Amino acid sequence: MKPIFEKLLSPPEAGFAFKVVRGNSFDCPWHSHSELELILVVKSGGYRMVGDFLAPLQPGDLVLLGPNLPHIYQNDEGRAGRAPPVHALVIQFRGDFLGEQWLRSPSLGPVRHLFQHAARGLHFTGATRDQVTATMRKMAGAGALRRLIRFLEILDTLAASRECRPLASAGFMEGGVSFDQARVDQVYQFMQEHLDQPLHQADLARRAHLSQGAFSRFFQQHTGMTQAAFVNELRVGRACQLLAESEMSVTEIAFACGFGNLSNFNRQFHRLKHTAPSEFRHDVATHALQSQPS
Repeated sequence: MKPIFEKLLSPPEAGFAFKVVRGNSFDCPWHSHSELELILVVKSGGYRMVGDFLAPLQPGDLVLLGPNLPHIYQNDEGRAGRAPPVHALVIQFRGDFLGEQWLRSPSLGPVRHLFQHAARGLHFTGATRDQVTATMRKMAGAGALRRLIRFLEILDTLAASRECRPLASAGFMEGGVSFDQARVDQVYQFMQEHLDQPLHQADLARRAHLSQGAFSRFFQQHTGMTQAAFVNELRVGRACQLLAESEMSVTEIAFACGFGNLSNFNRQFHRLKHTAPSEFRHDVATHALQSQPS
């Protein structure tokens, strides 16, 4: 499966690539690249994983990824079969896209620090996200010079913001893991396709062509999590989508997401979401009602 974003092929004078992504999926494996990447998800379900940090995808999700940071974006249909189409805006660029000297200016110190902090991935929220979203939307129909000006405005906004948090753990980045993209993606896709079934380490190890002991070390090294913890997060993430988008009962959702019994589902859901599944569904419905125009 091809990565959705290729290496930056624009001529040097362009310096960055702006892309509008639409389709049924991100078509994006677990991968990394030498460019920084700003990703605004306008519409999608599913998950994103940045380094060792896994989270559900929601409209308005805004993340800045540093160079060589492993990541994957997955649009997941769940068991409702109603995944929203993907719509995302993406800016991909190198840190020296305006030349080797430009970041050395004292006035660009905040941007320099922004690029450094992006090494772990940065998730932006609040007014920062709203402002950047509006500017990125304007970039879609702008000419080359206007698009560059707006991109610099975005960097200024992000660099000045405190409405962000790092995603990958410091330990993950300090490990300097040289990951095996094809092998991790193969295991990840197998998990996604069989999430409603028991996922035994022996089966996953065979998929990765490793012994169980080697697979356990490999998985921990590449994700920062045990296989069991990772699978639980995937299952709870899918459960959140079904609670929000389907009329299935909580019990039906628990079994559709691969939990062997309802008590374990409730326990894992509360551990990760700090609420009960029924309360989560109520909160989502309440928020949807409040956001409808009067």
